[in-house]
Amino acid sequence: QVQLVESGGGLVQTGGSLRLSCAGSGQFFSDFNVGWFRQSPGVEEREFVAAIDWSGHGTDYADSVQGRFTIFRNNAKSTVYLQMNNLRPEDTAVYFCGADGNWGRIIANPPYKGLAAWGQGTLVTVSS
Repeated sequence: QVQLVESGGGLVQTGGSLRLSCAGSGQFFSDFNVGWFRQSPGVEEREFVAAIDWSGHGTDYADSVQGRFTIFRNNAKSTVYLQMNNLRPEDTAVYFCGADGNWGRIIANPPYKGLAAWGQGTLVTVSS
């Protein structure tokens, strides 16, 4: 079983950057595919943002963040990162990471609620 903890959220101006971290604990974190998801204010559903496979060689992005966000991982540190550049007010949301052994579940949109693990989320606010 794996547990996830997000960090790195905060307040940033339009055009700024943030790097989110998703730290995993428990055995076999490097066996899991990991995704980032977000839930915008007033929106009931989370949405898929980006995902990376267990090896770090396969990635996928939502169209809305392609070219601005980069997902990468350091399995030696059991951590997956989301580098967010050129942030926009519409990126304001609570960002969650999730992990699962099934790639199809990680890249599903809307997200598959039954992932093996979810973090508690970190708030990103982009001011205009």
